[in-house]
Amino acid sequence: MLHLQRSSLQAASYALEDRIPGRKIGQSQGDAWKEAEAQIFRRSQQEDEALVPAVAEPLLVWVISGNARIEERELTGEWTKNEARTGSFFLTQTDAPYLMRWQARPEHPFEVLHLYLGLTLVNRAARSLGLNPLRLRMHDISGVQDTFISGVLTGLTAELQKPLLASPLFVNGLLESLTIHLLRNYANIHVIRTPKPAQLPAWKLRKALDHMEAHLAEPFDLDVLAALCGMDRFHFSRSFHNTMGQSPSRWFVRRRVEHAKELLCQSDQSIIEIALTIGYESPSHFAQVFRRETGVSPRDYRKL
Repeated sequence: MLHLQRSSLQAASYALEDRIPGRKIGQSQGDAWKEAEAQIFRRSQQEDEALVPAVAEPLLVWVISGNARIEERELTGEWTKNEARTGSFFLTQTDAPYLMRWQARPEHPFEVLHLYLGLTLVNRAARSLGLNPLRLRMHDISGVQDTFISGVLTGLTAELQKPLLASPLFVNGLLESLTIHLLRNYANIHVIRTPKPAQLPAWKLRKALDHMEAHLAEPFDLDVLAALCGMDRFHFSRSFHNTMGQSPSRWFVRRRVEHAKELLCQSDQSIIEIALTIGYESPSHFAQVFRRETGVSPRDYRKL
């Protein structure tokens, strides 16, 4: 069971890692982290829009360094703004994907800790408090300061940065203390859960995203993706949409355009060559898709 949970946590973290730009500078590993997954990232100073997939496990993001204006919204909602500074934390356990963007101040690197709490850990902590794990869910928290959480996460960050010396007893103690604190202060403990829309397990999501990323120059094939995940095309497509907020084909087109934008900015390839590289045999078709997604032509984008 712990092995399956560990695989799920890793897949969830990697799916999010692939979607949000930044450089990973720390990764949990070893027996001390069987019931949680932790990563440290140095984020870019600015991100205009990043899609955060739905996550089953509680995800806590803690600002290690830097100050930023962070905005979040549901796929069809309005942007909400929060000011984050060193020590601020964000907490989510959402069944639906959402969008975020940020602008960090340049005087300090913008570094964050991502901590996924395994459901086995959360459920055990809930039962120790006399709570029913089936009737609770973490609140969505954005940009809040909590001295206790900062103290625990400072200790976990230190252990994360010395994987060969990390103490399982110490890490587990900190994780259990943190989880109990979150349940006491940041959880809705009387949730009546309604059936969730069908979603892709994290490992299937990663398999599908990795395959599309590796085959951007080839025609989109829904049947291949569904077969990779052991699902029929209808259920795969619906589950993907519920997880990512867009259809597989829509994600594929957007990734093609993102790759084209990188080539336009970072290479001397002609527009025809770039169109062929990402799978468009017709330069005019490529230009039409690119303009629809970005609002400008490939040639004009290169001049920006």
